[in-house]
Amino acid sequence: MRQPGANRASSVEANEANGVPVTGRQRLPEGMLLRCVPRPSLPSCLTPCLGQSQLTASPMTAWIVLPVSLSAFSITGIWIVYAMAVMNHHVCPVENWSYNVTCAEELPRPGFPKTCCTIQDIPLISKCGSFPPESCLFSLIGNVGAFMVVMVCLLRYAQVIEHSHRCWVNTSALVSGCTNAVGLVMVGNFQVDHAKSLHYVGAGVAFPAGLLFVCLQCVLTYRVAVTALDYWMAHFRVALALGAMVSLVLSGIFFIHESFVLQHAAAICEWVFTVDILVFYGTFTYEFGTVTSETMMAGLQQSHHHHGSGVIMGPGARGSTLSGTTKGLKSPGGSSTSTHLNCTPESIAML
Repeated sequence: MRQPGANRASSVEANEANGVPVTGRQRLPEGMLLRCVPRPSLPSCLTPCLGQSQLTASPMTAWIVLPVSLSAFSITGIWIVYAMAVMNHHVCPVENWSYNVTCAEELPRPGFPKTCCTIQDIPLISKCGSFPPESCLFSLIGNVGAFMVVMVCLLRYAQVIEHSHRCWVNTSALVSGCTNAVGLVMVGNFQVDHAKSLHYVGAGVAFPAGLLFVCLQCVLTYRVAVTALDYWMAHFRVALALGAMVSLVLSGIFFIHESFVLQHAAAICEWVFTVDILVFYGTFTYEFGTVTSETMMAGLQQSHHHHGSGVIMGPGARGSTLSGTTKGLKSPGGSSTSTHLNCTPESIAML
């Protein structure tokens, strides 16, 4: 009895003799290399049986809304709080530089700011949110803003891990960002005129932690930069970080003095610092356009280099590791995702 392999070889030789083309699955000429081809699409019911290396991860571009929302919501909110405080005669406007030691009672004029201001009326951000109704909005901004800060920090942490940069700088940035969020909650919910000690503790935690976060993110931006646009973004963030550092230091120096003018200057520096930090958070829109489901998994597993898809082991998992290495070389600000070709044994013709 003839072996099945011999029958197949005979049929191949017969086809060659008759001039019938022979496909790659039947025979390969000597010296020709095998070429890997993409795996054909399979029914959706078979998709869970494959590792994620077999699937193309599409960017979850909706995440770009998060940093923009954080900046727009917080900056707009604190200025609304300031406007409400000025109109309710709880603080004096920023453009006012004239302060008195004491002021006689004056009849409030609806729609007009105060005309006689004391040191208690300096428009510090915290002072603007001390009294209702603006204190209610101030607390809401602090709580919602803190939640969005934590989300931004977690996504950025996972994205840096995905780009094969597991280092203490990334972990420190995550810790400082979450610490900043805790401080924001304390600042927003403990008003300076009603719980001064807790409010100052929250401010003392939030401001330095926020500055540390932006400085560490500048370092990480340079580390993961690939294209010229990535480096320009890193330069821009360094400029924002320097502005935040200068304004925070000046605010602290001016705040400890009793001079009305220096106290007012401290309030202006505090506003500059806060807006600067919020703009910095908004710049993560540049990277978040490439966030995928793989990014989320990288942040949860914290082992992007050592694990593939986490679904199967073997050739498929090996392909996943290779595809992850390739993704680490992609520009963090790019919006396109490359298609991964899988060189698995199933895609190679067997003689």
